[in-house]
Amino acid sequence: MINRVNLFKYCYTSNLLQSKNKMLNLPKVIRFLLLTIPGFILLPNVALAEVGTESQFIFNTFSFLIWGALVMWMCAGFTMLESGSVRTRNASVICLKNIGLYAIASITFFLIGYNLMYIDVNGFIGSFTLFYGSSSDEILLLSGSDELGEAVVSSGYSTMSDWFFQMVFVATTASIVSGALAERVKLWAFFLFICVLTAFIYPIVGAWTWGGGWLSDMGFQDFAGSTIVHSTGGWAALAGALVVGARTGKFRQDGTVKTTPPSNVPVVTLGIFILWLGWFGFNGGSQLALGSAADAVAMSIVLVNTNLAAAAGVLVALIISRPLFGRVDLLSVLNGAIGGLVAITAGPDMVAHGWAILIGGIGGLVCSLGIRILEKLKIDDVVGAVPAHLFAGIWGTIATCLASGADILIQLIGIFAVGIFVFFSSYIVWAILEKVVGCRVSPNVEELGQDVAELGIEAYPEFVVMPDRDELK
Repeated sequence: MINRVNLFKYCYTSNLLQSKNKMLNLPKVIRFLLLTIPGFILLPNVALAEVGTESQFIFNTFSFLIWGALVMWMCAGFTMLESGSVRTRNASVICLKNIGLYAIASITFFLIGYNLMYIDVNGFIGSFTLFYGSSSDEILLLSGSDELGEAVVSSGYSTMSDWFFQMVFVATTASIVSGALAERVKLWAFFLFICVLTAFIYPIVGAWTWGGGWLSDMGFQDFAGSTIVHSTGGWAALAGALVVGARTGKFRQDGTVKTTPPSNVPVVTLGIFILWLGWFGFNGGSQLALGSAADAVAMSIVLVNTNLAAAAGVLVALIISRPLFGRVDLLSVLNGAIGGLVAITAGPDMVAHGWAILIGGIGGLVCSLGIRILEKLKIDDVVGAVPAHLFAGIWGTIATCLASGADILIQLIGIFAVGIFVFFSSYIVWAILEKVVGCRVSPNVEELGQDVAELGIEAYPEFVVMPDRDELK
């Protein structure tokens, strides 16, 4: 394979070098051009094609890796959002849950999840084989077999770069569940559920859609995961909230809601900005290629639409917060950004940017209204994860019919199919965990805080007096 180094060598070892002594008096730039341009002209066309193909391979692989790293950073955003939203006595457990769920998602998706989602999908589910790894050609290439370079490059991207990019989406789905059930779900019950969610539930939904299954065959559209990622996490969180129940005292007997202000508003705001940043990788990387000018233009459009939708979600939530909540509600405004981002995720590749503002603005509205609806239904969602990810995700999936040419009937079928499967499978898993290990902490632990009971540590020890562990018995 001719790479940039070999190409340079070819130009400088051509017959033109025989006359270099005659050109010593010419300016260096002119000498360089006279020596190199003929070499490019004389190169076989196939050699130039190889250079272009290898460049595409490099750019596509780099795109997967760098955007995937940015999506991984969203885990930090979820950690900040959730730990700042809960009361100080539960902040440390939130931190452990978020790093734990990322580790679990990484391992389970490597063990079986990716294969179930993408390998030999039969319409409903993929292969039950264990483990995933680099292709045999890639391994031989690393061992020095240069003749296999063409076979590797022809795939378009590195095998494990694709796995990495797909894996960080699984972790995002799991993070949605963490915030909704904060302050009352047991640590190990939560981790066990995340194992099932990331190893089986999410990959099956992915097999139906991105894996080329039956919904994909019907023409279901979800560019970056309004339904596949966000609604899946929202349905799983809703099922868990119903099984675990509300926090003690959250809903009074007269039907009013007891407010539980966040412990650290700046941290919550920082978390939203981190998520907003990570979403550029989430949606931009879902272009799945960066090997041509068309890919670069499309990716630019996606990032601009993502930003516009988030901004519109913030402004709409800000405008309606006073009539809806009786005050300018900072947390609903922050969630408005998430609602706008989730809504645009199903179709951020539209050329008409005005649609992004409309879709994101309605996403912020749906999220704010959803918070009030859950309160009326007495469903306790600490961070508003269900309205932001489930409700806005449903709206975003439907909104693809407005500007992305999706079929409304097919989109509705996809929404209902994913919703029914994820909600009932998640509810069954939560119910089994409730019977076997118990999902909810004891009233005493809930009152004193999970940080002390489950970790023996406080997130803010300077401001909280840690009780004696004998009090937890």
